[in-house]
Amino acid sequence: LTPCLHGKNVGLLSEAGCPGVADPGADVVKIAHQKNIKVVPLVGPSSILLALMSSGMNGQSFAFNGYLPIDKNERKQELKRLERLSFDQNQSQIFIETPYRNNKMLEDITAVLSDNTSVCVACDITLQSEFIKTLPAGNWKKNKVDLHKRPTIFIIHKS
Repeated sequence: LTPCLHGKNVGLLSEAGCPGVADPGADVVKIAHQKNIKVVPLVGPSSILLALMSSGMNGQSFAFNGYLPIDKNERKQELKRLERLSFDQNQSQIFIETPYRNNKMLEDITAVLSDNTSVCVACDITLQSEFIKTLPAGNWKKNKVDLHKRPTIFIIHKS
């Protein structure tokens, strides 16, 4: 941030998300505020909102949950909790995973959630390789997709 202190403008970019939202860029923004550096958010695509827009799920009420626990049992408990919350509040639940654990996350989703819970998998949003599909959890068991090392947003909704 030294150039900012000398009157220069700088930008913060995120690879496939929104800077500062489930992104280490939030740390830089926090320091900028502490140093009284003006922070200006710019309009641009957020993979989180683009995924929700293309999911067909409830966009009136949704929650972004960031990363789920790494521990297998804790992750499964959290998936069930989010599914209950989705049903109880008619709320789409959005979360992400590190690209090298995406395939495992989808396996856990299909193993833990009710077969009729809707699951949107949105990866490589805005790229040539973009893949966005919403299916019941039970159908994902038959529809294999390789998500390894691909920036992916997961959305679940139980109605």
